[in-house]
Parts: sequence; C-alpha cells; structure tokens
Amino acid sequence: MSIIDIHVHGLGGYDVRTSDEEHLLRIAELQAAAGVDEIVLTLYPSSVPVMREQMRVVKRAMERQEDGNALSVTSDELKNKEESLDALRITHHSSRSSNAARIVGVHLEGPFLNPAKCGALNAMTFLEPAEYRLEELLEGFEDMVRIVTVAPELKGAAGLIRALADRGIVASMGHSDATYAEAEAGFNAGAKGITHLFNAMRGFHHREPGLAGFGLMNPEVYVEVIADPYHLHPGALELVLKAKRPDRVILVSDMVRESKSSSRTEAVADRHGSLIGGSMSITEAAERLVALGCGRSAAMDFITGNPARYIGRSE
Repeated sequence: MSIIDIHVHGLGGYDVRTSDEEHLLRIAELQAAAGVDEIVLTLYPSSVPVMREQMRVVKRAMERQEDGNALSVTSDELKNKEESLDALRITHHSSRSSNAARIVGVHLEGPFLNPAKCGALNAMTFLEPAEYRLEELLEGFEDMVRIVTVAPELKGAAGLIRALADRGIVASMGHSDATYAEAEAGFNAGAKGITHLFNAMRGFHHREPGLAGFGLMNPEVYVEVIADPYHLHPGALELVLKAKRPDRVILVSDMVRESKSSSRTEAVADRHGSLIGGSMSITEAAERLVALGCGRSAAMDFITGNPARYIGRSE
C-alpha cells in the first residue's frame, strides 16, 4: 500500500514554481527519502498562463519518471531514509521501483479562492470562479489534475464545483470565509474535501460553525490535516480524531521550498512569524499522531488508503 502526500509545494530548497523539471524530480526524491511513495504536486495560484506553464513542467517531470530518466538519490540520502523510517517505526512495504516518489498529478490550490482568507498565498492572483476560466486552465491537462481547491462562498463557485465533479476531478473547499450553509452548498454541488482543515478559513464559532464546523460534522467529507506541531493545537487534533470518521482523515505535509528534508523543531514561517508551510513529512506526522494517542493502524490509513481513495488511486 502506497504512502501518498496529496499536498506538497516544495522541499529542501526546491519549489513547484520552476521551469526546470529536475527541481520537481528532486522534490520527489526528497519525499521518497522520507518514506513517501506518491505525491500530488500542489501549485500556487497565479494567472492562468503561468499555472498552465507550471503544469507543463510537471507533465515533463512525470514523463521523465515514466521513461526512467529521473534523478536518483545519493547513498547518504538513502541512509537517512532508512534511519528515519527505523526511528518512526512506521510499518511500510514500499511499492516503488525507484528511489523517487511517483508524481501522480497536480493539486491546484486556487486560483478560485477568497482573498479574505489568503493565508500565505498571494491574494492578488485570485480569480472569481467562472467555468470558462476553468476550461482555459484545464485544457490539455485534465488527466493530470487531481484536486482543485475552491472557496465555495464565491459567486459562481457552485457551478465550477459541479464542473470539476463532472470531470472526475476532486473539488476541495478551502481558503474560504464560508458559513456552514455555504460549505454545505459546496458539498451538495459536488465538493469532496476540505483543504488543510482550520487553516485559512473562518474560525469556528458556536453561532456560526463555518467551513471548519461543517468539516467536523459532515460524515462524508474528507479533511486534510497538517499534523506538525505548529498548524493545529494538540486539542484540535484530538477533536478531529474524535469527530471525524477515520476513513475521512488525510494527513498532508503542505511542505514548501523552505521546509527541510529532515525533521525540524522550528516552524516554517516568514520574517513576521506567519506560517508559510509545513515542517514535517506525512510519515513523521503520522508518528506524531501515534505519540499523541492515535492508533497506529488509523495513522497509517491517514497516509495510505484514505488519500488513495480520495484521488481515485488503487489502494
């Protein structure tokens, strides 16, 4: 069973915002060194032409992997991987035939997002949802786009979510100021998940639970969870694990260029202290959940069967 990270922007100095597919292959190999088998590279919101060009680069990297022309990790990185997995005690039988995580597509984190909840993203690049813009964005790349994050409260979002669902692409709700009712409307339109639960969305309130409350209460919707020590309080993690069906929780790293390829003790943040990405691989995050009291079998499901089912991969 493959370990899958469906939300990764970069790692170890490499970034998805590149014209060089070898940078993406390096991300894949550093992910493999952390025990990850498959990755969905997550693109930042930008203009449609820029996002399309980034998808072209991802496509070249995927073709390189298929042709067997990818880079290979060094012996030191392989040694670090073995030591890391031994320390994590995560039972894992790799399905990889190479030393790189297989790139299985892209997650478009935008551009159809709410500027009021931009988080670390550039709100100037956000676009109002419109199906013609979606067509422009996806044309020629439909087979490699796995997930698109959309703010469901925006005008036109429901139609765009339906269009994604009709194409077999996962619509995930995020970077959103949605009320509970607006989140429910997005789900009814075909949204299947929620991007990094609690982060970059309206806070939970007892009179307006918002998107986060909907994610906790709806038994069918999947939720991404960043389980490093900085994005969610341990109590919030405990709440998710108690409220959600275990088959609807997906651990994601949300790693970025500034994230290191080995465990780190400090947050990945900008000079103002605002978080810009995750600080743990999903294998490390799974082990952290186990240390916090989560069952090991459930923690493994969060990084294997659940994400595989979510994006339509075989488990």
